[in-house]
Amino acid sequence: MALSRELMENYTQILKEELIPAMGCTEPIAIAYAAAVARKILGEDPVRVAVNCSGNMIKNVKGVTVPNSGGLKGIDAAALLGIVGGDPEKALEVIAKVTDKERAKTAEIVKKHICEVSLVENVPNLYIQILLTGEHHTSEVVISKRHTNLAVMKRDGKDCGTCQEGEASHSMDQAKEEKEDSERRKMTLMDLLEYADTVDLDDVREVLERQIAFNSAIAQEGLDNAWGAGVGKTIVEQWGGNVKELACAMAAAGSDARMSGCPLPVVINSGSGNQGITVTMPVVVYAKEWHVSHDKMLRSLLVSNLVSIYIKHYIGALSAFCGAVSAACGAGAAVTYMSGGDYSHIGKTITNALCNVGGIVCDGAKPSCAAKIAASVHAALLGHYMSMGGRQFEAGEGLVEEDVEQTIKNMGYVGKVGMKGTDHEILNVMIDKVDVDSSL
Repeated sequence: MALSRELMENYTQILKEELIPAMGCTEPIAIAYAAAVARKILGEDPVRVAVNCSGNMIKNVKGVTVPNSGGLKGIDAAALLGIVGGDPEKALEVIAKVTDKERAKTAEIVKKHICEVSLVENVPNLYIQILLTGEHHTSEVVISKRHTNLAVMKRDGKDCGTCQEGEASHSMDQAKEEKEDSERRKMTLMDLLEYADTVDLDDVREVLERQIAFNSAIAQEGLDNAWGAGVGKTIVEQWGGNVKELACAMAAAGSDARMSGCPLPVVINSGSGNQGITVTMPVVVYAKEWHVSHDKMLRSLLVSNLVSIYIKHYIGALSAFCGAVSAACGAGAAVTYMSGGDYSHIGKTITNALCNVGGIVCDGAKPSCAAKIAASVHAALLGHYMSMGGRQFEAGEGLVEEDVEQTIKNMGYVGKVGMKGTDHEILNVMIDKVDVDSSL
């Protein structure tokens, strides 16, 4: 049955909201963005900087290199680079144009320890508060729930959320947030497949072409040069270049580069560059191997992106559940779609993948994310080949239900609710808040 015009527009809007460019791991970039906005509002150089973050933000910034920083890591480096050289109108590309002079100045300021970083409890998983103190003024900026959602903008304690034209365009009030949540709750696997089959590609071509171009470039960079632990390069060197291994390698290579400070931009999915790369590269690799038409590849990318967004919505933006899993499920579903699989086959692919690698823990953004991506894509491709061969994990086995939609919700519940304690303890270990040896 054809989708209503409202639902068609809903899916198109979701894609345009989600598939946006970002440079570097989105958590440190969001901190740089918030800091750049705070500096503009302050109107002078700060003499003191306070960055207060949720545990998940700290977890996801600790281990990655801030792009365009000259190799700096950490929350203070991200914030100070945003203050010194950030362009707040560029949102998640805020530090794309940082100069050598600004890099050097940032490195000097980092050594002066003017930036204090603190953990904030009882806030959303994605939460950043920047407090700047200058000679004459103060400013406060809060990003909450989404990487570009400017929830608070104040100068000298007074709200100025409407006075910053460039930044205000990225802000999202409570009504809009509720609307976006409602839009995603309308998603179903059946409907998103119908959308992929029937949407006028010209409505989404620009965002998809940009996703292919950006994410392919950083994946190739990861294969061609020494980034991170070289997971993508290792797969190609040791296991060869058949389509299955190349699909894993290209996705991993993009993360190799991204997690280690490569300044190339990517188009993200569900707020994550790693997830954006993961939903893209296996589809591109298989499309080339199978010589499918360009338009068919684009429709397959719609499946990949939307399945990932659909699954991740139940888990939440940041959690202890590795987002590579939901993204890889999207990629596997798209490969099944590309090969002629129907709703039943695609549902089996998703179920098979979730039952294999669902529950991989997220212990922060860092080079090892590339290996988790490779493992997740491998599981999704195994799920694909099983489903096309009529094989699947059956209802009643663990979290599996007869209906794939319910299986997805079950896994989302485990990721969002069941793994809350896991998330808390991962952070405690990472910030040395517990004595692991004495606890065992």
